[in-house]
Amino acid sequence: MAVTAVEIRGALTRLRRTTGLPVAFGGLLDTGQRQVRISELSGTATQALRALAVTSGNGLGGKAVALSRPCAVTDYAGSRQISHEYDAPVAAEGLRSVLAVPVVVRRRVRGVLYGALRTAEPLGDRALSAALAAARDVEQALVVREQALTVRDEAAALLASAHAETGPGPRQAAGGAAWERVREAHAALRALAPRITDPALREELLGACGLLAAGPAEPGRRVPLAPREVDVLACVASGVTNAVAAERLGLSPETVKGYLRSAMRRLGTRTRGEAVVAARRAGWLP
Repeated sequence: MAVTAVEIRGALTRLRRTTGLPVAFGGLLDTGQRQVRISELSGTATQALRALAVTSGNGLGGKAVALSRPCAVTDYAGSRQISHEYDAPVAAEGLRSVLAVPVVVRRRVRGVLYGALRTAEPLGDRALSAALAAARDVEQALVVREQALTVRDEAAALLASAHAETGPGPRQAAGGAAWERVREAHAALRALAPRITDPALREELLGACGLLAAGPAEPGRRVPLAPREVDVLACVASGVTNAVAAERLGLSPETVKGYLRSAMRRLGTRTRGEAVVAARRAGWLP
């Protein structure tokens, strides 16, 4: 599973903006391979580096993969610290000083981000810190994406189990441990979806939330709710406090309270519990 080009491109743009480095590029390991495929370029003058496959141990990026730590050279072509399988594309782009930082998730290297100059001069601590921060951004995006897909798959299995246990009737009336797990999975997906930058995947996750939520709404009860109001209600339905809901959703507690008040007003309810019941009857929650 690969993180989207949008997320890598954004990290490279932030790296250049923060450091003033003219060139940044990078990519992830090919599935099942020991090669990083350079997929995104920022500030390059040619396409020489596009789709370059960097093998673990070879060149600067391959060294960063093999050692699982940042590596840098001041003069790429003349460096004795690295092997030189990729001198031709590096020279075609006119790069001299280059920094490579591995993207590491759960102690496994998943890719490499590079920053580079077209002059031979040391890349200082500022460049290293910015490159590490950019790599952390991609790492976090990978973690969130993987969590979301795992929860989605688990939710599909739980939904099938819940139907087998209680039948496919009105879900808001269904009890049992299976439906409680479905509700927990629904809340987790609602919390993760807004953090996904890939629009297609985000829509897929929200579609899965819709399948989990409920059967047809009771007649006359399909009250319109904003997406964030549903997110907050999903957290509330799992029994968490406003503070915990805020942490899960990346919002402030006051913002959570505001969304909850707004949802209660739309649903015509006075308490959190009444709001959850009404949202279930309206087909918003499982």
